[in-house]
Amino acid sequence: MVRLNNLCKTYGTTKAIEDISFEVNENEIFGLIGPDGAGKTTIMQIVATLLVPDSGIAEVCGMEVNANFKALRKHIGYMPGKFSLYPDLSIEENIEFFAALFGTTVQENYHLVSDIYSQIEPFKDRPAGKLSGGMKQKLALSCALIHKPKLLILDEPTTGVDAVSRKEFWGMLKNLQKKGISILVSTPYMDEAALCDRVALMQSGKILQIDTPQAVVNSFNEVLYAVTSDKVYKMKEYLKHSNYCKNVHLFGQEVHVTLNTGVIDNVVTELKNTGFSNVEIKPINPTVEDCFMKLMVQ
Repeated sequence: MVRLNNLCKTYGTTKAIEDISFEVNENEIFGLIGPDGAGKTTIMQIVATLLVPDSGIAEVCGMEVNANFKALRKHIGYMPGKFSLYPDLSIEENIEFFAALFGTTVQENYHLVSDIYSQIEPFKDRPAGKLSGGMKQKLALSCALIHKPKLLILDEPTTGVDAVSRKEFWGMLKNLQKKGISILVSTPYMDEAALCDRVALMQSGKILQIDTPQAVVNSFNEVLYAVTSDKVYKMKEYLKHSNYCKNVHLFGQEVHVTLNTGVIDNVVTELKNTGFSNVEIKPINPTVEDCFMKLMVQ
């Protein structure tokens, strides 16, 4: 469905993306995972025919993007990170407007958006600018789908949305996948990586790793420990300079560390002797976020 080969894009002296290559298979949910500034939006806009790369090749549906952008737009549904619908138009008016742009109607493709649109239809006369974050999200998704695209491109669709709406949204994506739509989605939330079929972990315009979420986790080839104490932040700073520790990262109320061989007792003793109390250390299973943090320092 999507094939990128050595894509590069530079803004002034800043390299937004560098030598980006990957493929998105048909009927796959492929996730670009990384923090702000990783280059996710640049890739999304190139694939969506909105941005021209400096070099490299981008193909969608077997067609080169730059040469076939007009033909491709009827096959692509794009939902940008920032809500960009018309705030003064109602829900119904926005959807009908986008349907008219693509020469279709809501009724013609209602089967595709029915489970999404049915949740906002009771408020169809409400202006889009007056909707909650979750409702705006569903409206934007309905507009992106109204012409029955083959590829759905979603740029950080759940940023700023509450946890319940995030869960609902990913349920919608899974249903769309069952209807034969390929999905390219970006997110800064590492927990959403597990909901994708495959992911590309990104940082500073480069891809660190591409694989299934489980394969990414399985690639973590060291024992990971969670360390807790009464002063977590100070303990993290202390462990960063300890000769016993290799990778040290703060995760909520825990510090996740990898250790040199056979030093676990030394770490506990050192922390207690340094004045940290209630020190506990235990092995844990790594997550995609742990793998990402490890890749960043390699």
